[in-house]
Amino acid sequence: CVEQAHSPGRRVTGLRQTQKAVLAGRAERVFLAKDADPARTEPILQLCRQSGIPVDRELTMARLGRACRIEVGCAAAAELKSP
Repeated sequence: CVEQAHSPGRRVTGLRQTQKAVLAGRAERVFLAKDADPARTEPILQLCRQSGIPVDRELTMARLGRACRIEVGCAAAAELKSP
């Protein structure tokens, strides 16, 4: 779960940063908010499917933001692979 990635270096938040992590092969698992705009999250979902990265779509934007310890909603986040 993204909440368990306590170190800020173990996760990224936001659509752009999540997409960059997936493209760079650094993402271990991706979290997409279930109430986020599908037009914005669908490209990341497709990248994850192509790369075999598991995707969790259970959290809302508000809950995902809280789980990532940020004060605003979050459409996407990625737990990063261990170095």
